Amino acid sequence: MVAHVHTVAFEGITARPVDVQVHLAGGLPAFTIVGLPDKAVAESRERVRAALHAIGISLPPKRLTINLAPADLPKIGSHFDLPIALGLLAKLNIVPMDVLGRYSVLGELGLDGAVTRIAGTLPAAIAASEAGLGLICPAETGPEAVWAGEELEILSPHNLIALINHFKGTQALSRPAAAAELTPPALPDMSDVKGQESARRALEIAAAGGHNLLMNGPPGAGKSMLAARLPSILPPMQAREMLESSMIASMAGQLAEGRLSRRRPFRAPHHSASMPALVGGGVPVRPGEISLAHRGVLFLDELPEFAPRVLDSLRQPLETGEVIIARASQHVTYPAKFQLIAAMNPCRCGRAGEPGFACSRGQRCAADYQARLSGPLLDRFDMFVQVAAVSAADLVLARPAEPSRAIAGRVEAARARQKRRFERLGHPELHSNAEANGDVLQQIAIPDDSGAALLQQAAAKLQLSARGYHRVLKVARTLADLAGSERIGRAHIAEALAYRAGLMASRQAA
Repeated sequence: MVAHVHTVAFEGITARPVDVQVHLAGGLPAFTIVGLPDKAVAESRERVRAALHAIGISLPPKRLTINLAPADLPKIGSHFDLPIALGLLAKLNIVPMDVLGRYSVLGELGLDGAVTRIAGTLPAAIAASEAGLGLICPAETGPEAVWAGEELEILSPHNLIALINHFKGTQALSRPAAAAELTPPALPDMSDVKGQESARRALEIAAAGGHNLLMNGPPGAGKSMLAARLPSILPPMQAREMLESSMIASMAGQLAEGRLSRRRPFRAPHHSASMPALVGGGVPVRPGEISLAHRGVLFLDELPEFAPRVLDSLRQPLETGEVIIARASQHVTYPAKFQLIAAMNPCRCGRAGEPGFACSRGQRCAADYQARLSGPLLDRFDMFVQVAAVSAADLVLARPAEPSRAIAGRVEAARARQKRRFERLGHPELHSNAEANGDVLQQIAIPDDSGAALLQQAAAKLQLSARGYHRVLKVARTLADLAGSERIGRAHIAEALAYRAGLMASRQAA
């Protein structure tokens, strides 16, 4: 008779069901694991053998075969330790096989029999709940699993002994308590920004519509300072968005203490980041920065300093909202609906266009620097804003700036209008104007006659691509939402075109 234990294999944030089959037979003693195991899974036999020995259980001198079905699905990770150990305990009649079949099991074993934390507990818990199973997971990740639903039965032992005693009825494992929502530290406030009214306005529009924004200006103008304050004006994530973001963080092992947060992610990788670090990859395949920024912000400072090949890898995820990492043996998909905020200097020395300064390389300095950015990548920015240097007088004599709380109120009101509009049109999966495409965009972004005429003239003069034309409409729709208007007017089109015209000038310089 073969013992069966339910577990999962991860493909992105999707948990695929895996049947751990344990078979004992006569013959020379052996411990074999089959079913496309990776190195970590193959090493499970040593951890399982040592863990069982630590609690006083010796494996019989028989031929032990562990099959991880389906056999053509790659099995990656150390979370197969616990299901393999429980399958062996079921074959030895130490754990009841019928009770074990009601759970999905995952966890790594220490050599002393401890059940240690693993990545991916939240997606596994959601998969177990959908399959009508309970979940057995490490105690450290038990609070994470609780977020899958109150109806999910969860056992989260610290070690194998506690789990065996629970099944024997001599010790009861209580359901782990849900961790409180994470209360992040206070964010930098927009009131710290002196001057820069045009940049503040652009940041508010980007936050209200989820638009991609590129800021260009000399060093010290405040580009990074502005970007760091964007999270303070973004609305909190809704429950579904929070769950999606947390599932990715769980797969990356970054869900501390199982505590979820409604604050949108803000990722700011250094410009030396490699393509796997930004997009995802490695062995096993882990989510990259763009997936960790899902439903939040990816900030790329010193944009031209990133490798051109790395930057161009963002083009497809910016359009599709997901990244597909292809390997010879598998294809892994991670969500990647992020808002791209970038900052750059006008040239390598940073002083191009500065009054009274003449670069020894002339216009070539700026042209070579901006040429590191491809036209298709620049075309994916909705907005471009020039951030001028701030003088000492502006810092000393500046009026008190508007705080983040006031701006966030306007942003949240605009987002609420967008959400109601999308729900009315039968698209509750959309959250911001930047996500609208195709027929949806045509329904929500209809300018009045004067606005349509202006847009038609500008499209011909600026030679807007189809993508650029649609992005102007999206920004104009957001401007109307901020103004509380259902109709897009000429003023909204004109302001949206102003942000696009700056981008077109940057493309020509590149």
